[in-house]
Amino acid sequence: MRPWTFPVALQTGPEAGTRHPLFQQIAQAIRGDVRRGRLRPGDALPGSRSLAQTLGVHRNTVLAAYRELEAEGWTASAQRTTRVASDLPETPARKARREQGPGFDLELPGSALARPGLRETPPHLLLFGGGLPDLRLVPTDLLARAYRRALQAPSLLGYGDTRGEPRLRTALARLLSEMRGLAVTAEQVLVTSGSQGALDLVARNLLKPGDRVAVEDPGYPAAWATLQASGAALLPLPVDGAGLQVEPLEAALEEGPVRAVYLTPHHQFPTTVTMSAARRLRLLDLARRHRIAILEDDYDNEFHFEGRPVLPLASEDPGGVVIYLGTLSKILAPGLRLGFMAGPQPLIEALGARRAASEGQGDHAIQRMAAELLEEGLLQRHARKMRRIYLARRGALASALSEHLHGAVRFEVPPGGMSLWLQVDLQIDVDRWAQRAEKEGVAIYTGRRFDFLGRPRPNLRLGFSSLNEQELDRAVRRLARALPGR
Repeated sequence: MRPWTFPVALQTGPEAGTRHPLFQQIAQAIRGDVRRGRLRPGDALPGSRSLAQTLGVHRNTVLAAYRELEAEGWTASAQRTTRVASDLPETPARKARREQGPGFDLELPGSALARPGLRETPPHLLLFGGGLPDLRLVPTDLLARAYRRALQAPSLLGYGDTRGEPRLRTALARLLSEMRGLAVTAEQVLVTSGSQGALDLVARNLLKPGDRVAVEDPGYPAAWATLQASGAALLPLPVDGAGLQVEPLEAALEEGPVRAVYLTPHHQFPTTVTMSAARRLRLLDLARRHRIAILEDDYDNEFHFEGRPVLPLASEDPGGVVIYLGTLSKILAPGLRLGFMAGPQPLIEALGARRAASEGQGDHAIQRMAAELLEEGLLQRHARKMRRIYLARRGALASALSEHLHGAVRFEVPPGGMSLWLQVDLQIDVDRWAQRAEKEGVAIYTGRRFDFLGRPRPNLRLGFSSLNEQELDRAVRRLARALPGR
């Protein structure tokens, strides 16, 4: 018989009867050890006399406990020995308790910090969205083959470089150098859990509570939430047809330091406009003179349809003020959580070390899979295919809007991106339109969603990438039916 010690002290004395009888306490303790694995099927329990002597109880008390366990199927007796049964009874599921909240003080983030839109879409609802990839087009066969090969390298299933899988960092550095004009090496690249993970890592380690961070207005609410969670005081700057306005930033600098600027200069989120060359140079100059970190989110660089994409700010940054944030989610799928950042090597090394104290590292097998697809040019080929499809969808949405909503909305077809930004006639109540549209089976994002203060804006952002051409036409027809006054 292997050694086993009784796990709990029995409740004895005058108050014991108000709890559980001694034999039930003994039975419950043995059941608990079986569930926890301290006692395994086939293990022998102590003899009744021995256990009674150990516990200081009458032998009949132990025998009563053993009889109860045997009746319930937890033990079996043979040849004057009681053993844990080989075929244990199923343990009934514990009834869920009504949630009472945490038993400690906790400041929960308010709705301003909650990331919007993370809910399951009803199957009947056509979701224009903010420009998500069409998951039906994900090359799952390519992913599966590359992932299977990655799993054949056992080292990828252990701990690795906290900056990311080396082959992926090398492949990303080559991509950034050849396609986006960034003079970086693998030592200047860190792989993250999506571009949002990159921003979070930077914000938590670069910003101190109270630091002022300039953001675009209208802009990206999820990024605002990430920055605010680090304690930053956000400074909204207006956006017009030439992108972020730099003059208000200059005025803000006269009042005090600004630690960072977060912006989306290529296809501004949500308006899709591209920041002008003059403003880019002016912003870079300000950043160098005032030692401001520029957090450049280039979230959909691959999807530029006309002419060559405008190179990132980071490509014009010899002074090392730009931290470049990117993602592979728009080419593949957001659920894979493949983002990255590029910046000065000391920063990347420091963030890699800091990361070791939190999540440690990302999924190196997934990262090796992505590295292989990049090395073989398969990801680039898939991106070219997606560009052709999304270009056709952009045209289909523009045509449907012109046909069914002529006069109600105005828009310019952007040279790139995955969405259209609509100017709605001022006589139309946009929020009421959105409510009516959902009843018609189509979900839209109004300008209020992207306003820093949540004010109503006469705008809609319609993503065209996740719906095919027939779905886009059907969605616009539903939108037209929902138009107030029709």
